[in-house]
Amino acid sequence: MTDGLADWLRFALTPVSPARQRRLLAAFGLPGNIFAQSHSHLASVAGADVADAVLKEPNPAAMEAALKWAGEEGNHLLTLADEAYPQALLEIADPPVVLYLKGNPALLARPALAMVGSRTPTAQGEANAKAFADSLAKAGLLIVSGLAQGIDAAAHRGALAAENGGTVAVIGTGIDRIYPASNAALAREIAAKGAVLSEFPLGTPPARWNFPRRNRLIAGLSLGVLVVEATPESGSLITARLAASAGREVFAIPGSIHSPQARGCHRLIREGAKLVETAEDVFEELRGNLGGNLPKPSGSAPRRAKSRPRAAAHAPSEAEPPAAPAHLAPEAAHVLEALGNEPRDIDTLSLATGLPVEALHALLLTLELEGLAARQTGGGFLRLYAPA
Repeated sequence: MTDGLADWLRFALTPVSPARQRRLLAAFGLPGNIFAQSHSHLASVAGADVADAVLKEPNPAAMEAALKWAGEEGNHLLTLADEAYPQALLEIADPPVVLYLKGNPALLARPALAMVGSRTPTAQGEANAKAFADSLAKAGLLIVSGLAQGIDAAAHRGALAAENGGTVAVIGTGIDRIYPASNAALAREIAAKGAVLSEFPLGTPPARWNFPRRNRLIAGLSLGVLVVEATPESGSLITARLAASAGREVFAIPGSIHSPQARGCHRLIREGAKLVETAEDVFEELRGNLGGNLPKPSGSAPRRAKSRPRAAAHAPSEAEPPAAPAHLAPEAAHVLEALGNEPRDIDTLSLATGLPVEALHALLLTLELEGLAARQTGGGFLRLYAPA
């Protein structure tokens, strides 16, 4: 392993928020240059606490384990400086410094579509996910999903079944820990034929705030997100919101008005997501984004569903902001109260609330989904509700 890779890994393992990591990289360039700075110089750019964290000796066991893992066949550590780092992720607000990838990194250069949905789908929803993934993958789209039970797993299996199809599973744990364990065999198949991807250090267990962060990578890697089935409370809607805020397309498959699993999709369609009935509906939209460079999916009906404007990201409105709902969890309400009428960055919020940055990301995404907070240009967050 080169010293450069070791420096990137050490930087990624440093307990510093993504915003401050980017500030340091902008000021000093490569991680090796950052570690060569004096404490006072680092503190002048990012604060004394960051300087303390950066200059602290790295955890030798974590470094050794990650470098050993990266030396095994089929394993890759992709840094922001690597040519193989997915260009689509460079467009999001906080691209990970290092990605852990098991499988084929060349797949990340393909045009991709995210497919997400319920962990407890109907039989029809699961069949739809497999059929759409198969057809879309056959025509050259990389299918990206989160390895969860239900729609995610069905989408991965549909893509794997397609001739020359490709799929990437983005996970919310360390890449050496598959969750749920029931999908371990599927993960091995994806790694052999596609890729499994994580931004989390080895050994990271499943934690509820990891999965919204995982969702932003699913959205960021893709030209658009197709929601197959989802309840109104589904995390799939978070992925759709993140895709819309990043300028990606949002698609949703409608269902029965009597099915709870269709209500999240119907909500997205009301908000402007594109209603789709066939794989061709998705391709027709994405071919326009790629200058017509996508072939038609095989076996899809030629009819086109009603198209609507791209779903808009939550943004401040001149209308009276909504009142904070009573059902908010105490931690989310605490974060909401810490937000103000001027944007506040994640580090300021962490100091104000006493919550770790990882937990804040999950809570802020929940508030965005509720329409109570908005991410601003530059990464700050603004309150959108009317305090009592």
